[in-house]
Amino acid sequence: MINSILKYGLISVLLILLQVLVLNNIQFSGYVNPYVYIIIILILPSLTPSWLILIIGFVAGLIIDLSAGSPGMHASATLLAGFARPFVLRLIAPRDGYDPGSSLSMASYGFRWFLIYATAIVLIHHSALFFIEVFRFTDFFRTILRILLSSIFTLGFVLLIEYYRKER
Repeated sequence: MINSILKYGLISVLLILLQVLVLNNIQFSGYVNPYVYIIIILILPSLTPSWLILIIGFVAGLIIDLSAGSPGMHASATLLAGFARPFVLRLIAPRDGYDPGSSLSMASYGFRWFLIYATAIVLIHHSALFFIEVFRFTDFFRTILRILLSSIFTLGFVLLIEYYRKER
């Protein structure tokens, strides 16, 4: 128990530092913004209580908001992603169900399952984040393009990080 708390705590700190110090400074013509801190929500064990996922998501998003100067946008988007996580997991549950205590990773459930899972959560997060950011529908198609491009880049980073975790 203590080992898993330390493990996920260290991963969370590293992902937040990566996001704040490196990835928040990457922006390609305003359309591509990779947000890999969402991995914090993705890799938590399947039996993590929903209330804990919401708290972790909110705190992670709030830290990103405080460092980026965005008033609650990341906190609300990450909170929504954490809220949607149990529903997404139920929709894509393996035939045998989830192994108690196993982390939701590519190593545990395979590439295809993880890609579907990560894509759903990332799209939910990015849709909420970018629509909250513009807060209007006049730039609807531009916002959809930003969601798609940023999601593709974020998924690329997520898969690279997950592949690295799998190899270890």
